[in-house]
Amino acid sequence: MPTPPDTASPTGLLLTGGGARAAYQVGVLEAIADLRRTCGAEREPNPFPIITGTSAGAINAAALACGADNFDRAVRRVARVWRNFHAHHVYGADSLSVARSGARWLTLLSLGWALARWRRMRPRSLLDNTPLEHLLTKMVPLVRLPRLLRQGHLKALAVTASSYTTGEHVTFFETQAELQPWVRSQRRAARDRITHEHLLASSAIPFVFPAKAIHMDGRTEFFGDGSMRQSAPIAPAIHLGAERIVVIGAGRMHEPKDPSSTAATPTYPSLAQIAGHALSNIFLDALAVDVERVLRINQTLSLIPPEARVHSALRPIDLLVIAPSQRLDAVAARHVGDLPRPVRAMLGALGVTSNMADVRGAALASYLLFEQGYTRELMELGRADTLAQRDAVCRFFGWHDRGDPVQRREHR
Repeated sequence: MPTPPDTASPTGLLLTGGGARAAYQVGVLEAIADLRRTCGAEREPNPFPIITGTSAGAINAAALACGADNFDRAVRRVARVWRNFHAHHVYGADSLSVARSGARWLTLLSLGWALARWRRMRPRSLLDNTPLEHLLTKMVPLVRLPRLLRQGHLKALAVTASSYTTGEHVTFFETQAELQPWVRSQRRAARDRITHEHLLASSAIPFVFPAKAIHMDGRTEFFGDGSMRQSAPIAPAIHLGAERIVVIGAGRMHEPKDPSSTAATPTYPSLAQIAGHALSNIFLDALAVDVERVLRINQTLSLIPPEARVHSALRPIDLLVIAPSQRLDAVAARHVGDLPRPVRAMLGALGVTSNMADVRGAALASYLLFEQGYTRELMELGRADTLAQRDAVCRFFGWHDRGDPVQRREHR
């Protein structure tokens, strides 16, 4: 019989980056909430007293933290947003907005930087994410956070961003505990009051969305997506005291390989393929490496006698990893046509097509497809992948699973 988990030890939640791919996380959270209720544990405290996130995962993390006094309700609120998403909720998707931002980038590609300097064209990003600022004011009521921390519904919230100014990877955290910021090679923590500016900075996909200015250490620094240079995405939750962590990925860990990668006559990659590959490297690869690192440390610690282990700063971390079982690029390829026409035209200039067989070309679109057809399919996949690990999930939380059917809560 398996050893029951130490439910008194702090449990953390890590939500990774990935733009529109973060819809998968919401499906996972819905399934966890439904399982929790099926097992009769809905009256227990917030299952995730420590919540950390990066990029779009930082937005989901903050929204969840702001509802830490009612986990089910918080999940429903986040799910409602993702289930009814459209691109114009996140960035300017009309012809005029795309012309003001994306068209300038295409001009630089076609006419050159010399002409751009002559005309003083200095576009900041491919897309204008001003609509996201308005969405955050409704989706993430950060004004509730200090009270939830004081009342003990939440122990800590942390979001990460990457400083273009210093090159450092910074984890901003808010907690009631007496905790000193940590410093590691090229990454550090900063105790701060989490704001919507932190969320916009953490989710500023490089080149796609503009950098965000944040005042820290007596000066202003410009920050971009926290997935950049993030060598240890699990570390913030551990530093904040989590000994058991649910990690929700957004691709590559359990996905099958792309069949086209073994084609006999490979074709030269388009700009969209290269950009998609680069973004996948930024968003996805570090997590798989860090999970392997934690598992190796756990294995090493298990070989050390308990009396010797007390002299080490390392401690075993119980991980529950849930990641997509299908290629999200392939899912995106089925929904490229859902994007607004101006956005499709702009991405088409980079090589993104509506050809459902063009999985590699859809990789870039998979991060920008804030359309409900795509987000709903990812949410359903997240739910299915979680329920496929039902035994592991219940064992991790110490819930008594009677084997009753999991009833879906209406989230619309």
